[in-house]
Amino acid sequence: MFEYRQIIVRMRLGDSDRALSRAGLIGRPKAKALRQIALQQGWLDTDRHLPDDEVLAQYLNQPAQESSATTGSCVEPYRDTVAQWVANGVQAKTIYQTLVRNHRFDGSYASVYRFVRSLKPTQPNATMHLEFEPAEAAQVDFGTGPRLVDTRTGEELKTWFFLMTLCWSRHQYAELVLNQKIDTWLNCHRHAFEWFNGVPGRIIIDNAKCAITRACIYDPQVQRAYAQCAEGYGFKIDACPPRQPQKKGRVESGIKYLKRSFTPLREFRNLQDANRQLHDWIFHVAGNRIHGSTHEKPLLRFSLEQPLLTPLPTNPPELASWHKVKVHRDSHVQFEKCLYSAPFRLIGQSLWLKASSATIRVFRDHELVAVHPRQSRPGARSTSDDHLPPEAIAWKMRDPQWCLKQSEAIGKHCHQLVRQLFADRVLDNLRAAQGLIRLKNKYGNIRLEAACQRALDYHNPRYRTVKTILEKGLDQHPSPQLAFDNLTDSYTGQGRFCRNMQTLLKH
Repeated sequence: MFEYRQIIVRMRLGDSDRALSRAGLIGRPKAKALRQIALQQGWLDTDRHLPDDEVLAQYLNQPAQESSATTGSCVEPYRDTVAQWVANGVQAKTIYQTLVRNHRFDGSYASVYRFVRSLKPTQPNATMHLEFEPAEAAQVDFGTGPRLVDTRTGEELKTWFFLMTLCWSRHQYAELVLNQKIDTWLNCHRHAFEWFNGVPGRIIIDNAKCAITRACIYDPQVQRAYAQCAEGYGFKIDACPPRQPQKKGRVESGIKYLKRSFTPLREFRNLQDANRQLHDWIFHVAGNRIHGSTHEKPLLRFSLEQPLLTPLPTNPPELASWHKVKVHRDSHVQFEKCLYSAPFRLIGQSLWLKASSATIRVFRDHELVAVHPRQSRPGARSTSDDHLPPEAIAWKMRDPQWCLKQSEAIGKHCHQLVRQLFADRVLDNLRAAQGLIRLKNKYGNIRLEAACQRALDYHNPRYRTVKTILEKGLDQHPSPQLAFDNLTDSYTGQGRFCRNMQTLLKH
């Protein structure tokens, strides 16, 4: 309307249509049409004031509105059907395919797409700028980081940025990590609070699984470990509604700034080198830039905000994650590929496992039932003998040394037989030795010693041989080998049924 008003003013000053066209203000055909409207409405009368922009728009926009209203669409015959499909949430592509298949529609997909868009109400996407007081809140998020190469294995590692941005000063803490586990999430919070030397009153987050177990607009469920961290440091958790990341726009913009300003044209030897460069960049570049929203340096504003942060606790809270585990038949629970024992009476039950950086605690409801040092090597096992059933403890204690010691107390022949069992190059005779010693409970030490002696005399030092001797009572009979030895010692040169030659000749 401003341009039309200037053209009408020049017409009132006597400029012709050709002069207006030569000046580049308006084409001659359009100038002619505008002059006719101006003459009809009396706008060229110098004694009258020019009308307002609203009056000009009423007359000058009418031809365009009429021309747009006369424009039709090839989808118009199917308006009611298409409108119902759109109301049911059917996509434009599906509508187009259905029209072609069922109604022999010969129009283009673009015409269907424009028609569907015209049916949807256009509502402005209004937003509100959030204001924060100093030390009131910080926003936290993860973002994709650069790929690093493991110097030991040559494997390419995927990384993530952890970013915490103070909402008022825009000062930030960033760290490159290899995963988004609960332990990593908690440790990054501790590092950020130590970086700021204080704790903001509120932490605004999205609905990551390491922080929120059930996302909800009104009643989100917080991860148990994160709730304990918040209680220990004294901050409140403010989870954004699902699918509304714009409510933490400061940290979202910070992630983009990291990716565009820090990551490009840099080389990293390893994760430690990358974090060293990142922290140096925050202090010398990001912290000293003129921020686009505050028009001040973040570090300068942080010097005013830092005294208002909640001081760090004298005794930092223990950062530990909670996990549901099940006691298996071997009286162990599994956590991160490592095994930890629990009382055998809890086999088959679900327990709570609390994992810190140094210890593993197992709880049954609120009762502490097991404590172990945390293992790091996959497949490692931490077992307490008190958690095993009695028979397992007995079997574990009866090792070869125990068997040798017990057999020596029974007698020298029993000890010799057990030693021969362990000297076997083919079989592992630990259970045989344990079973042999267990026979003393039924037959006593004297009979067992005698049975072992008889088995040794027959050169058959086996568990089955000793047991058979005891069952048949052969240990109470004199040994045939011993009788033969006695007979050999008293032999005089004459057989039992032999007669001398003199007696035979007399007959």
